[in-house]
Amino acid sequence: MPPKEQITSSMKSDVFGEISLKIEDLCVDFLLSGGDLRAVYHLDFELPAHKMTGLVGESGSGKTTLTSAILRSVSTPGEITQGKIFFENQDVLKLSDEKLRRFRWNEIAMVFQAAQNSLNPSMTIQEQFAETIMAHRKNISNKEMMEISRKLLKQVKLEPERILRPYPHELSGGMKQRVMIAFAQLLDPPVLLLDEPTTALDVITQDYIFTLIKQMHDQTHNTMLLSTHDIAIVARVCDYMAVMYGGRIVEMGDIFTMFESPLHPYTQMLIKAAPSLVGELKERVAIPGSAPDLMKHHEGCIFADRCPYCYDRCQSEEPKLKVVGEEHLAACHRADIGKEGR
Repeated sequence: MPPKEQITSSMKSDVFGEISLKIEDLCVDFLLSGGDLRAVYHLDFELPAHKMTGLVGESGSGKTTLTSAILRSVSTPGEITQGKIFFENQDVLKLSDEKLRRFRWNEIAMVFQAAQNSLNPSMTIQEQFAETIMAHRKNISNKEMMEISRKLLKQVKLEPERILRPYPHELSGGMKQRVMIAFAQLLDPPVLLLDEPTTALDVITQDYIFTLIKQMHDQTHNTMLLSTHDIAIVARVCDYMAVMYGGRIVEMGDIFTMFESPLHPYTQMLIKAAPSLVGELKERVAIPGSAPDLMKHHEGCIFADRCPYCYDRCQSEEPKLKVVGEEHLAACHRADIGKEGR
């Protein structure tokens, strides 16, 4: 296959330098019978280029909705109601259907939560690889197609001769997930989204797959966004971490800063709730309270009801995401005080 045309129009950020994605004022609403649920709320986000960024938060924080919105694939009854998503200085939300079809997989690909729901049960793995390649590369030969498929399967430590002929139901869960990781790289996209890529897999298989993802990133230097509830994994494999709560990014920074000097109380609590990665074992502390009701309007800080540092301003004024240090953003009125509470 001929080499893919390289990106010619990079984007710059005042905070993170070169970036692959820039999201402005994004809102995603789910139009339900009982009212509208705003799963993503006026969200601003920049994805550092050539780095792996972890997107963390409790279930229901909006991680999957955000990653789906980037590809304009939010499931019904969800709808992107406002905002902009820039890739190579063009707004993805304004692409025509034909341009959007070429954009997906070519420019940004996604590994979904459950591989068994992403693979066609009536087609062999080889047929599914071939169908995707031929949809985007009309003049490719069968020989080239097989070479690409074999190479990608070997990268995820699968034997092509054992994997290409079977149907999905003949593979284990871990094998199917690795097939999907290889599948997402078929067209060599510069950006890869991974949404809880080890869901429903055993702990040993999860660890193996995250090791493969890290090795893959070290080799390709593609931009990756890893959505997960496992903050310990993010500490191990990612360069940056973004924390999401109630449909908002509440803190983001390089991985060292986020674990050594987290400023948002929610980030501090997430880290305390995670198992110790190094050194002596520490008692894990559960986060008090429950996730916010996103069908209700919140006047002030979305985290106020669970925050140990909450004061009057937090109840009445929503904090904006702002620069609090080098490559470090936080949305908290008392970020400096929060630092003392770690």
